[in-house]
Amino acid sequence: MAKLTILEFPDPRLRRKAVAVELVDDKIRTLIDDLLGTMYAAPGIGLAATQVDVHLRVLVADISEDKLAPLALINPEILSRDGVEITEEGCLSVPGVYEKVERAEHITLRALDRDGNNIEMEANGLLAVCIQHECDHLEGKLFVDYLSELKRQRIRTRLQKARRLDIDRPHKAPAI
Repeated sequence: MAKLTILEFPDPRLRRKAVAVELVDDKIRTLIDDLLGTMYAAPGIGLAATQVDVHLRVLVADISEDKLAPLALINPEILSRDGVEITEEGCLSVPGVYEKVERAEHITLRALDRDGNNIEMEANGLLAVCIQHECDHLEGKLFVDYLSELKRQRIRTRLQKARRLDIDRPHKAPAI
């Protein structure tokens, strides 16, 4: 598994909309493995291909404590959303920033698995939040877009300053 470079806000490449995967082959499975390795090393609980400058509709997640439940979704499509959950989210592309975001508590989605099989699944709680967060990345949207313009500008300024000063920004908890 290769450890990929995660793009950081406000990098404009994070705003590119990902395109559908036409064929699930070894190249896509290698991408999935690399995404998982990068996510675990970061550490995070979710990662979209867009975050590593690969603009294909692929995401990975693992919300388990022991990191033994990896989930890979190709061409995910959220079919329904219900309920409301407000959780503090972080993002590997917005390091060290955590803010409350409102999302659906329960989702139903359709996707392809790592072997190209059609799957339909339901997700609740943290997994639902994680999948919605990563699907947003595939649309070129970040969790900071749910915040006020003032908060977004402060985050942008803080991250740019930290990069200029080359400050190591430890994560307080795994980010989505």
